[in-house]
Parts: sequence; C-alpha cells; structure tokens
Amino acid sequence: MEISYWVCVVSIVLCLFASGSLSIENFHQAFPIVEPDPGHTKLRLSREGLEAIERITTPIAAVAVIGPYRSGKSFLLNQLLSLSCYEGFGVGHMRDTKTKGIWVWGTPVEMDINGVKTSVFYLDTEGFESVGKSNVYDDRIFALATVMSSVLVYNLAETIREADIARLSFAVELAEEFYGRVKGQDVAFEPAKLLWLIQRDFLQGKSVEDMVHEALLHVPNSDGNKNIDMVNQIRDSLAIMGDNSTAFSLPQPHLQRTKLCDMKDGELDPMYVKKKEQLKQLVASIIRPKIVQGRPLNGKEFVSFLEQILEALNKGEIPSTGSLVEVFNKGILERCLKLYNERMAKLTLPLIEQSLQEYHERSLEEVMKLFEEQHFGRHHAKKSVEQLEEEIEKVHKNVIMANEYRSSKLCEALYTRCEDKMDQLQVLRLPSMAKFNAGFLQCNQSFEQECVGPAKTNYEHRMMKMLGKSRSLFIKEYNHRLFNWLVAFSLVMVVVGRFIIKFILIEIGAWVLFIFLETYTRMFWSAESLYYNPVWHVIVATWETLVYSPVLDLDRWAIPAGVIVALFVLYWRCNGRRKHGSSWLLPLYNSNKGGPNRPRSD
Repeated sequence: MEISYWVCVVSIVLCLFASGSLSIENFHQAFPIVEPDPGHTKLRLSREGLEAIERITTPIAAVAVIGPYRSGKSFLLNQLLSLSCYEGFGVGHMRDTKTKGIWVWGTPVEMDINGVKTSVFYLDTEGFESVGKSNVYDDRIFALATVMSSVLVYNLAETIREADIARLSFAVELAEEFYGRVKGQDVAFEPAKLLWLIQRDFLQGKSVEDMVHEALLHVPNSDGNKNIDMVNQIRDSLAIMGDNSTAFSLPQPHLQRTKLCDMKDGELDPMYVKKKEQLKQLVASIIRPKIVQGRPLNGKEFVSFLEQILEALNKGEIPSTGSLVEVFNKGILERCLKLYNERMAKLTLPLIEQSLQEYHERSLEEVMKLFEEQHFGRHHAKKSVEQLEEEIEKVHKNVIMANEYRSSKLCEALYTRCEDKMDQLQVLRLPSMAKFNAGFLQCNQSFEQECVGPAKTNYEHRMMKMLGKSRSLFIKEYNHRLFNWLVAFSLVMVVVGRFIIKFILIEIGAWVLFIFLETYTRMFWSAESLYYNPVWHVIVATWETLVYSPVLDLDRWAIPAGVIVALFVLYWRCNGRRKHGSSWLLPLYNSNKGGPNRPRSD
C-alpha cells in the first residue's frame, strides 16, 4: 500500500515536470497573433500567440516581412532564423496562401543592442493580392505590420511595381505624422525602418539602391491621371523617411523552388548563402527595441500596444493614420481636458458673462498651446483637435449653466431681501419719506453691486418695477397717514398740555394745529388739496426733521422714547412740583385763585 502511494506521487511529479517541459518546448514554434475575421475584412487577436509575447520581460523588437503572396516570405524568415521548413513557419507550395493574418515565432532571438538585452521576434504576414480577400484587408495587414515592427522587410520578387509603391502610402503617412516631431520631445512611437528586399538574380549592372531610386522617380503624367498623381505624391513623400529606409538584393536560392524545403545550405546557391548571412547582419545592425512614448516595451506592454493599434485600424471602413493619431493623442486629450477643468474649477461663480468668456478664452488658449506642444500627428491631428474642442465646449456649457444658476440664485435672494425691505418701509409706525428714500437707495445700490452674472438684466427689470410700485404706493399713503398722525398728535398734545404738563403754549400750539387741519379740509372739500399748501410743506419738513435723520431714527426709538417721557412725567407729577413749585412750568391756571384765602368781593 505504501509503495503504491509513493509510485503515485512520483508519477504526478513526473507528469508535472513533463508538462512544464512540454510547455517550454511548445514556444519553439509559430503562433498566430492576429487572425482574420470570418468576413476576411478585419483583424482580431489570437491569445495563443500573445501569451508567447507576454512572458518576455526584456525590451522587445520585431522583424516583420511583408509582400505579395507566394513571394517567399515564410521561407525567408526560416532562413533568417536558421530553421528548416518543417521546424519554422509553414511554407506553401500550392496556389493559395499558407499564412493567414500575422504569425510570430514563439522563441525570440536574444540580441545585445547598444548594451541592452533585447528579445527580437520574427513576424510572418499574410501575402497581398491573394484570392478571396479585399484590398482593405491587405491594407490592415500592411498597416499593422508597419506599426508593430522595428524592421519592416518589404519582400519583392524580380522588380518594383507601381502597386508596390502605392502600398507604401500608409508608411508614408506614418512618416509624415510621426517623424516630423520636434527634437527633444517624446514621439508616440518610432515607425519601422523600411528594408527593400529585392529577390532577383540579375540587376542588369545596377545596384539595388539604383533600382529603388529609379522606381521612385516621378512618372510622366501629361494626361493628368489621378492615380499616377497619387503615386507620384507617395514618391515625393518617401523622401521624408530619409535614413529610415535601405535596400538589399538577394538572389534566388535555387531554380527548383518547390524543393527548397528539402535542401540544406550546401545545396543552395553559394551567392545566396553569402547574401543571406549579410542580410542577417544588416537586420541586426538596424534593428532597435520598439519605443513607444519614449520608452522600450516589454512583452505585456507590447501586447497592450498591439491591442490599441488593432482597435484603431479596425475602426471605420478602412485603416487610417488618423485613427492611429487618435489612439496616441488620447492621453494628451485627457491631460488637456483635465487642465481646462482645473482652470475653470478655480472660478468663483457667479461672474459677469464677459469675464467668464475672457477667462474661458485664456484657458482655451493655454490648453491648445499644451496640445500643440505635445500632440502627435501633423495632418491627421485635426480630428483630435476637434474632439478636444468639443469636449471643452461641453465643459464650457456646463460652466455657463452653473454661472446662470448661481447668478439667478444670488439675484433672487437680493431681490427678495429688497422686496421684504420695501414691505417693512410701507408699514412704518412713524411715516417718513426720508427714511423710505434712504432704504430705497440702499436697497438699489446693494442690488447693483452684489447681483452679477447673466441673470442681472432680468432681475434689474423686476427690481425697477418692484421699487417703482413700492415708491408709488408709499407716496400715495404717506400724506394720508401723516395727516391722521398729526390730527391724533394734536389732540394728544392738547390733553397733555392741559391736564398733564399744564403748559399753555403746548396746548395752544396743539389747538392751532388741530383747527388748521380740520378747518382747511372742510373749507377745501378734501385732504388732497391740503397737500399742495405751503404750510403743509413746512409741517412735513418739520416732521421729517424730527422723525428721521442719520443720527436719530425716531420710528425705531418711538416706543423707548415714549416710555422714558411717560416715566419722566410721572416722576415730575409725583415729586417735581413738591420740590420746585409750579412757577417754573408757567401753568395756565393758578391753583390759589379759587382757594379759601380768596378775598370776598362783597
């Protein structure tokens, strides 16, 4: 029983060890990393191949071979990797293309590039112009290989055709967009170095560089053919790539091409073997780690980069450089939008519309300056600019709405405060035109100073209407209330002057005022006619002087003052006459006149 247990344990360990070894050995083969969709128009990722790349922790470089189908791309890659057809990439001898999408050799070649240990992957791509595919699909394959590789080997058989040059339009656009960066700034990525590889036995005395140069010369276009014009523009634009492209010739390895996979190097053309080794050295000399935004990528970062690129290239009907520009400008757009949001968040709302607009324009100018300094793309950045402006405009509109809301809330609060103030002035205990005017002016000034923003105009109209209505109502009631006050005041003073203080002058003055008010209104039929009399104006002026001044507001202190006067009179009535006599008050009636010592008249 114990022996069986240990046998089982050993078996499990051996199985795990074997499976681990098998897993490592499995990387020594080709994996698909990008596959066509069922419609053969767009591309999708294959996890199997991505896992082979993700495990790499050192900087990565990629060599991609592109070209027409059945041009020997897979065989060339096997030669560069020193692999046979049965070990390396599959080689097709039939009329249909063997490689579908993009494949990677799972075991990278380790190189020391400028003192940096770099893992170099070799990529095989599906050939152009094969049966059953659209040109758009070929464009996506070409575009993706151009972006993800460090060295792009353009494998051409025999000669360079117009179609071969036309296919470089995407590479040219990339050059125009991303090579033209200001020195000292990080680029989005460093596009691949283009290697023209011409597989031909005889170059008729010309070097391959001369052949490429002649192929890129302008084609006469006296008829103004648009297609020729477009290709000529590509020829002109290829000059931008400058040192980023080179050329190399490679003779045919053997005349019997269908038997190449069964031949060893000794059976191949010696010139081919020699040139093949030179090609390996050339690729090793020009390859560099894949740099994205200023730093080399490891396996996981390379896969993430690939996912972004593929999403951009699948966007829309055709792959475009513009969609790539959007990918690389996404982070910059977010930073610019964040800067604008931070600037606008510093505002203390509400503000007048002109100030808000000026601040918006200054912030926008600062943001666009930052975008101009950091954005990627020269011609296709327009869409990114439009997207940034659109996002900023959304934020701007939100700020405008917030400003309108804050302005409305502030002006509404000020309006309500003034309305309450006017209502209080309408019911003054002692009506005073001076106090109403002072409150009216204070309310109007505070509104003008504190109410700001877009809602001010609307609330100004409401404010003027409300103040005008309050003023008219106060003036209308003012004279009536003052007349009634004066009538009541005169009667009260008659009683006070005769029975309390017994001051004849106060009583006489009170009677005169009462008689004037009552007699005048009876003589002239109404109280309104009194309000135009000069005497009334004198009375009103005197009243205003007594009731309200900047120093004393009698309306506020009327009750406390009345209480104090009442206490004073009460004190005087109780103690004052006993101490000082009555002569000092000049009483109207002498208390001794009717006393017991009065002499008899008879």
